[in-house]
Amino acid sequence: MKKTKWRAAIIGAGNVGSTLGRILVENGHRVECVVSRTMKSARAAARFIGCTNASANLSAIPARVNLILISTPHSAVEEVVRNLSAMERSFRGVAVCHASGMLTAAALEPLKRMGATVFSFHPLQTFPRSFHPKQILPHVRHIPYGVDGTAAGIAAARRLAKALQGQVFLVPPDVREFYHAACVVASNHFTTLLWALETMYRTVAPRGRDFIGVFSPILKASLANVQSTSPGEALTGPIARGGFETVARHLEALQQHAPETVPMYRALSLETVRLAAAHGMLTQPQQDALLGLLKGFTTTEGKQQVHS
Repeated sequence: MKKTKWRAAIIGAGNVGSTLGRILVENGHRVECVVSRTMKSARAAARFIGCTNASANLSAIPARVNLILISTPHSAVEEVVRNLSAMERSFRGVAVCHASGMLTAAALEPLKRMGATVFSFHPLQTFPRSFHPKQILPHVRHIPYGVDGTAAGIAAARRLAKALQGQVFLVPPDVREFYHAACVVASNHFTTLLWALETMYRTVAPRGRDFIGVFSPILKASLANVQSTSPGEALTGPIARGGFETVARHLEALQQHAPETVPMYRALSLETVRLAAAHGMLTQPQQDALLGLLKGFTTTEGKQQVHS
């Protein structure tokens, strides 16, 4: 495929399609059409992107496009592909990709058989539904895209990632769902962890409002330490020191003030013991004692208790 400018059609008018389309246009490419289930969402996305062709029908996609980006939820990709493949049009010279983290390029096989160059193209970023695309836009530049496909598909993916100021991250098809689970840990589970931190902060400072402001320095330093070394080398705290008594008192305090956080604390502490042990921070007796403490903190008549 020649290194020409992208002339794109975007199918799916949510935050993913809207932000990627906008970056394409800002970098000198064209979005020729935005298609969505409703005209309202198609028009809103097209307006944000800078495209005059908004439609609720795939037939509105011009023949001149050389890129079709499917940015619908992954559950809708199969239907979109089926409807595209039923159209009387040529897909030769057209790159077709989807933005699903769960699906591989195999989901586009019907279009590949019709001559399209196909690849998966998952933006490794979070796109909150409650946010307007303009709030998300600054965070979608310079990100990785989880990609698989044929050699031609990966080459096209590299071109598209470059047009979006990003880079390609190759994901073997047989670990695609595992990769997506890792993305969930990085974003969704991290967000849930911050929610638990907010819950704990409310007990310490009932009138406090800015829990992120309070914990931001330690959060940023922890991330910076991991970036400069590794999770194992950056680990600090009572478990890394074999602090049995401290962890026991934490469990009792959590049970008293925020019992709903005990399962999270136990699960993360067990993993922290595993991390500390793997990096030689704990003696075998320390490791056994901590594991026994955490696994022995069980429910008795509705109350969590430490068993020694």
